Amino acid sequence: MARVAFQGERGAFGDEAVLRHFGPAAEPLPCRTFADVFTAVATGQAEYGMVPLENSIAGSINEVYDLLRQFDLFLQGERVVPVEHCLLALPGQSLGEIRRVISHPKALEQCAGWIRAHGLEAVAEYDTAGSARLIREQGLRGVAAIASRRAAEIYGLEILAEGIQDARHNYTRFGVLGRTQAPRQEGPNRTALVMATSHTPGALYRALGALARRNINLLKLESRPALGRPWEYVFYLDFEGHRDDPEVAAALAELAAQTHWLKVLGSFPRDLSAP
Repeated sequence: MARVAFQGERGAFGDEAVLRHFGPAAEPLPCRTFADVFTAVATGQAEYGMVPLENSIAGSINEVYDLLRQFDLFLQGERVVPVEHCLLALPGQSLGEIRRVISHPKALEQCAGWIRAHGLEAVAEYDTAGSARLIREQGLRGVAAIASRRAAEIYGLEILAEGIQDARHNYTRFGVLGRTQAPRQEGPNRTALVMATSHTPGALYRALGALARRNINLLKLESRPALGRPWEYVFYLDFEGHRDDPEVAAALAELAAQTHWLKVLGSFPRDLSAP
């Protein structure tokens, strides 16, 4: 039985990602913060971690990408989870009795239009499912949580409204953390890396040429501030292929020669169920 760390409480979307990827035999390990998830894997408290990488509406989870740079861990897989936000309250409550809604800031952001339309006060908590648990444990009346349908089942709450996110097509891509690189598997793969180029004209262009000349499809490119170097940046790349593929291996060798430093975050199978 694999122990898998995730951020939040049971019933959070990270918990859902663990169930979808590892199945019911996995032992979920709830953690308070993303840093706690990384630490649990790094120290052996958990065999794997499940962390959100990006949301189709809100974009990348910057804190997670910064932690990927700091910890000596690797991405071993991915799982895309559809996000359907529900409004949960104590049994017997009606929507008209609700005055305040609590949830993770990202969930509140993704449901901002619905919240405004119903004249509710939005209050941020550290987790979606944790908000549902808070309502149950403290018996909060007049307060509802934005969380998953599964959270309602776990904490014995009623669903007052479902699908309340402002964008219909809402998905979160989670990454599986491990202490080693994953072996190559058949089928489409993705490679993720972080790199720093020289602070000179054309440096990024020349680096990306290593992929373009080999017809390697770039899936994601994002910059983040370089720690300790104001107004300089590191670049996160995702592209098709596995580091053991000859063309990808050649591209990585060229990238290493074109950059100040480079870290391969992992090569892993793509989630083919993703939209």
